[in-house]
Amino acid sequence: MKKRIFISCLIGVVIISGLYLFAREPFDRFNPWIEQQYVYVEVQDQPVDDDGRYKYKEQGVTESGETKRVVFSTSTRLEQGTFLKVLAKGTYTENYEFIDEGEMPSK
Repeated sequence: MKKRIFISCLIGVVIISGLYLFAREPFDRFNPWIEQQYVYVEVQDQPVDDDGRYKYKEQGVTESGETKRVVFSTSTRLEQGTFLKVLAKGTYTENYEFIDEGEMPSK
């Protein structure tokens, strides 16, 4: 009986770990321990085609100076050097808005 419980727990850990590694965005979206925060991004990479949308995976900076990776998609291609303020929860992005370079955090 103890062996079955141990194996069941082990299988559960493996499944949850796999979900986190391969489906991180939805996992972050519903994770109650991750806080939403604004991440400031300068578009630098080329987007990936995501069924007619443009998916960007960029590194950004929080207001405290911490670097964060965010993933967001747009219906139009953004030019390199475009500045965005992204409301993110982990790698999940709720929304974004265009900003000027002067609104970027100084850190």
